Amino acid sequence: MPLLKKGDRNVDEENPYWMSFSDVMSALLIIFILASVVLIMELMEISAELEKQKQEFQLEVQELQEAEEVRRAILYESAELLNKRGIQVTVSENDTVLSIPNDILGFGTAEFQVGTSYKATALEIGEVLSEVIRRDNRVEYIDTIFVEGHTDNRPLRGFMGKGNWGLSSFRAISLWQLWSDLLPEQSSLFDLKNKDNQPLFSVSGYGPTRPATERQDTEEELSQNRRIDIRFTIRRPSSAEYRRVSENLEDAIQ
Repeated sequence: MPLLKKGDRNVDEENPYWMSFSDVMSALLIIFILASVVLIMELMEISAELEKQKQEFQLEVQELQEAEEVRRAILYESAELLNKRGIQVTVSENDTVLSIPNDILGFGTAEFQVGTSYKATALEIGEVLSEVIRRDNRVEYIDTIFVEGHTDNRPLRGFMGKGNWGLSSFRAISLWQLWSDLLPEQSSLFDLKNKDNQPLFSVSGYGPTRPATERQDTEEELSQNRRIDIRFTIRRPSSAEYRRVSENLEDAIQ
């Protein structure tokens, strides 16, 4: 058997440090690979969740846009039908209000009842509104429809101490009661409910506080402010839904 010389030791025996370093590096590489796999999986899950949130947000935005379009359609279709009948109403610049001038309803000075000779016209307005609102389940997109009374800025005494506020409110109530009492059953506005099964119509009075024209020096300018507005408000997310949408958007952006 050949004899080992003094300097012929095995390299591994002479360098145990390199064996340990190699094992450590191999272990670190395995750990790095495993960590990378876990990170990739987590990123994929986050990406999927963000995509889901993005789709939900886009759906909510789309629903709001549809509601806006439905409101605009109701207003312009109603105005077109009424104008064809010779009933001149207008749509506000922001597409939220159908404005009915006083000369169509015949409210006398300091009086709140719809003029007798104007009741047929008032009923036509109600019938057209009912017809247009009921199309294509549009009521699903509407939250409330306000019948709003307005007056000019001339001070009104009396009226049970409520002045122009009381006059504007009673004018709105008078028109609503006329619709409730005299519209045929198929055109009834009273039974219309929103998606939460709440009455769709409400009334309010603003007195002279929301003028159609700031200058009220002439009779024409004064008459522009004596009117009934039909204001449409659409369904919007609740405060909790708004927060969720906002959070989803922030997450999607990040």
